[in-house]
Amino acid sequence: MQVSNYSFEHLPFSKLFKTYINDFRQLQEFYAVNPFDEEAIADKIDNYQFAGDRQKTVEVLTSLNRQFDVHQAALDNLERLRDDNALAIVTGQQLGIYGGPLYTILKTISTIHLAHRLEQKFNRPVIPVFWLADEDHDYDEIRGLNVLDNDEVAHVELPSVEESHPTVAEMTIPEQLNEMRDKLRELLYDTDFSDELWELLDEAFQPGSTFFEGFGQLISSLFSKHGLVLAGSNHPQVKNLTSNLLKQSIADADKVRQTLEEQTSRLTEQYHQQVTLYDSNLFYLDDKAGRTKISRNGSGWHAEQSEEWDTNQLVTEIEEQPEKFSPNVFLRPILQDALLPTLGYVAGPGETAYFGQMKGLYSCFNLEMPIIFPRLSATLIEPAIDRIIGELPFEFYEYDNRIEDLESDYVDRTEQHDLEVLFENWKQDIEELVDSRKDTISGIDSTLEGAVEKTTSRYFGELEKLKGKVYRSVKKQDEIQLKRIRRIKSNLFPDDDLQERTIAAIFFMNKYGIDIWDRLLDSLDSEEQFDHHKLVYL
Repeated sequence: MQVSNYSFEHLPFSKLFKTYINDFRQLQEFYAVNPFDEEAIADKIDNYQFAGDRQKTVEVLTSLNRQFDVHQAALDNLERLRDDNALAIVTGQQLGIYGGPLYTILKTISTIHLAHRLEQKFNRPVIPVFWLADEDHDYDEIRGLNVLDNDEVAHVELPSVEESHPTVAEMTIPEQLNEMRDKLRELLYDTDFSDELWELLDEAFQPGSTFFEGFGQLISSLFSKHGLVLAGSNHPQVKNLTSNLLKQSIADADKVRQTLEEQTSRLTEQYHQQVTLYDSNLFYLDDKAGRTKISRNGSGWHAEQSEEWDTNQLVTEIEEQPEKFSPNVFLRPILQDALLPTLGYVAGPGETAYFGQMKGLYSCFNLEMPIIFPRLSATLIEPAIDRIIGELPFEFYEYDNRIEDLESDYVDRTEQHDLEVLFENWKQDIEELVDSRKDTISGIDSTLEGAVEKTTSRYFGELEKLKGKVYRSVKKQDEIQLKRIRRIKSNLFPDDDLQERTIAAIFFMNKYGIDIWDRLLDSLDSEEQFDHHKLVYL
């Protein structure tokens, strides 16, 4: 496995993300620490103070992790979190069926790699943590996945759910998983690794178990041997530990909203706004209405189709029943960093953008904004693609163009000869040569003039046949290359998007083994930061 760098410049990432990677100084008012500045990182580590209760955190997370077949390395790392010098590198993601898109795995690998690198460099315990999005309700986001089938994107999914439902983490995986599994097995043709993969997946995801249990088991099976610890907030003890922050988000709602508005306003002068602002950053969990936003209702608060409170009543209910309240995308990192000694968060491009709206929010809760490390962004290049990509006249990023444009560009770039001109010139050369010899032959024997004409005509006939063969050969070669263009595009930019956003990680595990991610981790040993897109040659 070889890894090479490729610039983000021409790839489909936002202006903010590219600026963050290439010129952090332009964004330094929106983030606490430059993730590419070792001195700034060292200063952050030296001055970091964790205000939480490490012992309670370890107690809660040990209980959570022991639900899974967790490796001893993860349990050892949990114990190391008790150390006052211990820090955490955190990432998180939705609980996608069968692990979801490739980028989920890339985020996890990034977190493990950065934790190990920072621990070695700064001689401090640094623990990699995966924050399970166990309070997320977006079932449609996690119920399906894509794989490649004969170089075409094939989508499989569980059935939709019309009625309100609990958090995705608490949802029971339906019986239709068996149908989805069978369809996937058809699409992912059998390899030497298929049986081992499906043993792993079947152990994690089963009808009747929850998405939390399935996803947590899969991630633990793959990465707890590297010391990865699982965390989440949909847990009674975590709710109790962080309920003060939920109450404060309401008690200081005007200050919180103003802080977010000011930061967002400055950010959107040059860049896009990633997350919409609301009256509160809380959801209410109602047995009938499901998860609903808590919004202003005059001087008080209300949840749609549900409860109404004045501010004191709402704060009291949060204190008495914290399990009925759920943080939004802004408040979730606040809870996370109150529970964990978070040095840094490993973020995707979209997350990097919304963290840019949050710098002032941390001070509202007397917390320090973590370092926002960009995750590993990568395209996996299979051997069959690597063998043909060099025969075509395109840069990697150009395969993100429309297939029609690629085909047209190919014709323009490879039309080295005008065949009509080539054969017309050839014919003229023969005619000139015949004319110069015809008189000589006629002078010898005038009756041979017809034979000269006949010979010339026959030669021109053979020339036309050759011309036809050349045209057919060029057309055949072009057809082969055009098929290759379509194949390369489907693999590198499936459905006109980055591979990492589209194709499920299990597609590659089925073809190259479930240890593929261990090998990718090993290949990243020399990487300091993920400031380039990576081309990974399998």
